[in-house]
Amino acid sequence: MCAVVTLCVCSKMALQRTVGRLWRIGGDLGVKNNARPFTTAAVLCRRAAPLGPMPNEDIDWQNLESLEKYRSYTRYLTAAEEANNKEVWWKTYRKHVNKQSDAGLEPVNIGLPHCQPSRTKEVRERKRVMRENRQNPDLERAARLRTFRIPLDRVKAEWEKTNGPYHIQRLADHYGIYRDLFPMAYFVPRVMLRVMYGDDNSAAVHYGNHLSPTQASVAPHVSFEAEENSLWTLLLTSPDEHLQDGEQEYIHWLVGNISGNAVHSGEEVCHYIAPFPSKGTGFQRYVFILFKQDTHVDYSNDVRPSPCYCLKQRSFKTVEFYKKHEGLITPAGLAFFQSQWDESVTSTFHTLLNMREPVFEYDRPPVYHPPQRKYPHGQPLRYMDRYRGGKEHTYGIY
Repeated sequence: MCAVVTLCVCSKMALQRTVGRLWRIGGDLGVKNNARPFTTAAVLCRRAAPLGPMPNEDIDWQNLESLEKYRSYTRYLTAAEEANNKEVWWKTYRKHVNKQSDAGLEPVNIGLPHCQPSRTKEVRERKRVMRENRQNPDLERAARLRTFRIPLDRVKAEWEKTNGPYHIQRLADHYGIYRDLFPMAYFVPRVMLRVMYGDDNSAAVHYGNHLSPTQASVAPHVSFEAEENSLWTLLLTSPDEHLQDGEQEYIHWLVGNISGNAVHSGEEVCHYIAPFPSKGTGFQRYVFILFKQDTHVDYSNDVRPSPCYCLKQRSFKTVEFYKKHEGLITPAGLAFFQSQWDESVTSTFHTLLNMREPVFEYDRPPVYHPPQRKYPHGQPLRYMDRYRGGKEHTYGIY
């Protein structure tokens, strides 16, 4: 170790003497010295000054107890939204990864407007319920004996009035419903759509659950809350089912000018046909959309012949349908399910659509095995099973 250190020091001193000698020779010959002195590269690696104040620069991290407390989640959420909307010179990691589009290209809310309930009325109603619960001896006794049961119907009804529409919107966005049906647009489903298949309503449509084509072979029973004289339009479409164009859809059901919530009284623009997901394509989405009409809508240009078993006539695009009647209809309700091939799809193609059933298969490449070695050292006992039945000569297989 000492010898290495001594060698390095001697080399450095020799280099310095050589540089000094060349410097003096150049001065004696009258060469003009325009060379700059040697500088370290550490100066070039120094970071540039920030373009503005850094985030949380004004926070005294050594005295965190002196910071103002939010005291409630609402105040924290308001402050976080203000900080997020504030123009800053730096970008977060999420903004770097997800390049945000221009302000004019952000998704637009095309749904019904939301009437924010009065905060004072909500607080007054909550206090009234709490007062009644405290004065109820049966409720107090059931809670003390741990026999109290919460009715799920009331919980679901409260969820549908408060957070339900926003949860459904997040689910639809997760499944790509808005992306494929309403590009650069979305809506919050304010009206709860209840869809039941089967005579006994055993198969319900929720938000992405699985139903077989056999279960959805006939038109479902659809219900929703509506005023007596209101008009509605119900649509069932599939964004994944088209056999020739990935941008097109197949319309499965369209009923317009529904008075109130009586779907059977509406004008059937396109009669119902069961889902027919092709074999080998996996699960496909089937979306129910409920539109609220401002007035009576003329669907004469959208009527399909009844019965309609031609796939070309059932080709459809939801966004074009909405743009065509944009001034008269507004999306208000949403429900969707997923379905994959079963035996009933074959009957649908052969009997109703009168065509050969398309089948999609994946041609898997053969499994690659390296050439067999005569003496496979360190290989498992089943090493030779890879080469059984091949055309090439194998070793040790009798």
